[in-house]
Amino acid sequence: MALAAALLVLLLVSPAAYAVQYSVGDSAGWSTTGDYTTWLEGKTFTVGDTLLFKYDSSHQVDEVSKSDYDNCNTGNALKTHSDGNTVITLSNTGPMYFICPTIGHCAGGMKLAINVVAASGNSPSTPSPPSGSTTPSGTPPSGSTSSPPSTPSGAPSIMNSGLMLGFSLVLGAVIAIMS
Repeated sequence: MALAAALLVLLLVSPAAYAVQYSVGDSAGWSTTGDYTTWLEGKTFTVGDTLLFKYDSSHQVDEVSKSDYDNCNTGNALKTHSDGNTVITLSNTGPMYFICPTIGHCAGGMKLAINVVAASGNSPSTPSPPSGSTTPSGTPPSGSTSSPPSTPSGAPSIMNSGLMLGFSLVLGAVIAIMS
C-alpha cells in the first residue's frame, strides 16, 4: 500500500509541461517541395522538444554552423543523419541550422534555421532572434505579411497537460486499488 501511495504522489508531482515533437515540413516531410519558411510560422521551439525529419534516400540532414547554412556549405557538417527518419532532440538554447547536403537542394530552399528557447511553465511566446543573426525563430521577417498561423500540424505528442494529469490520476488510482 505504501508503494502505491508513493507512486500516486510521484504521478501527481510530475511536471505539467511536456516536450513537443515537430514533424519538419508536415506531410511534405524533408523534401525539395517543402516550404520551411511557412512551416516555421507560429512555432516556438523549446529545450526538450524534438524535430522529426522524414525523407527518402536522395536526402540527408546536416546540422551546420550559421556560416555554412548561409552559404549552403556541405563540407563542414557538425552532424550528419541519413536514416530517413531522423529525430533530433533540442538540448540547448540558441540557434540551430539544418541543410540537405545533396547538390542544389540547400540552394533550392531545403534548409531550416530555428531558435531554441529555455523551457518555462508559462505559455510559449515568440523568442527574439540571437543577436547578430538572421531570424531563425520561426517568425517571418519584419515587413512581410502573412495570415495568422493555424494550429501547428507538427502537433504536440501529448495534447495538453490536463489529459496527462487525468491519465496519471487514473493510473495511480488503479495501482492503489490493486495493492
